[in-house]
Amino acid sequence: MRATVVCGLGGHVPPRLVTNADLGEHLDTSDDWIRSRTGIRTRHMVSADTATSDLAVEAGRRALKSAGEAAVDAVVLATTTPDRPCPATAPEVAARLGVGPVPAFDLAAVCSGFLYALSCAAGLIAAATADRVLVIAAEAFTTIIDPQDRGTAVIFADGAGAVVLRAGTPEEPGALGPMVLGSDGEHRDLIEVPAGGSRQRVPHAPGEQYFRMRGRDTYRHAVERMTAASGQALARAGWTTEQVDRLAAHQANARILDTVAERLGIPAERQLTNIASLGNTGGASVPLLLADAAADGRLRPGHRVLLTAFGGGLAWGATTLSWPRLGPVTDPRTP
Repeated sequence: MRATVVCGLGGHVPPRLVTNADLGEHLDTSDDWIRSRTGIRTRHMVSADTATSDLAVEAGRRALKSAGEAAVDAVVLATTTPDRPCPATAPEVAARLGVGPVPAFDLAAVCSGFLYALSCAAGLIAAATADRVLVIAAEAFTTIIDPQDRGTAVIFADGAGAVVLRAGTPEEPGALGPMVLGSDGEHRDLIEVPAGGSRQRVPHAPGEQYFRMRGRDTYRHAVERMTAASGQALARAGWTTEQVDRLAAHQANARILDTVAERLGIPAERQLTNIASLGNTGGASVPLLLADAAADGRLRPGHRVLLTAFGGGLAWGATTLSWPRLGPVTDPRTP
């Protein structure tokens, strides 16, 4: 059986650093208020001349360098903020990376995009359509956030993470375990951008072109869905919670992360997190977290890792892998 193996990793955030104090200059908020509710101290935001493709290209370049080989057979880009509604952003990213006229396409699953993209790439490899796939999750999320909305402007940030996947065997380090994915469109209005699509083509009221989130309900669903999906992924992989060395969950909110870890029975020292410094980068948060942790040594070869994410749709996912030995992975904050 052809398994899907992680063989390269890269992450990138834009250089512009925004502190809580910076946000307090134009919002009715403070450093204490933001940290106590979200756990975030700083985040990185794109400048006016930076697009999602720019972030994706740099993260992809770093992942290819980590893999030690620039050739891939397909590119899958998970994003909520494509450069334009049409065409997809992935073909431009592939062209700028110089990987040739390979199939390249976008995938939309909001904050669960990376998990969905992994599953899609694994399908390409299992079907022998591709031997190597570059998966990128990139978000210029702050471009769809209302800068005057305290509920979202303090949480979201920008960045990109990428992995190179290759065909291998299930016993290899880096082989992805069973994928657990789910969705519930009955709750599509919990996390949404109301206007701009074919359903509502122009805003009917001020602010409908911006991202909206019903925080309290989202919190409950995020905790329940990530906990359940994680349990299913562990069961399918034949792992117990005690065997998990590192939990890498979507960096949504510090309270959500702590509650999920607590419900799973995973102690704080085995939970990977970087929300304090990078904020919530949407679909990019899981690969950015992996790159961050691999670069600073929190994530090491042999660690058993549980990945999980939750986002709009509603959509969620989880999978497992034993962390492989990779080529050099740089700090995503490195220019």
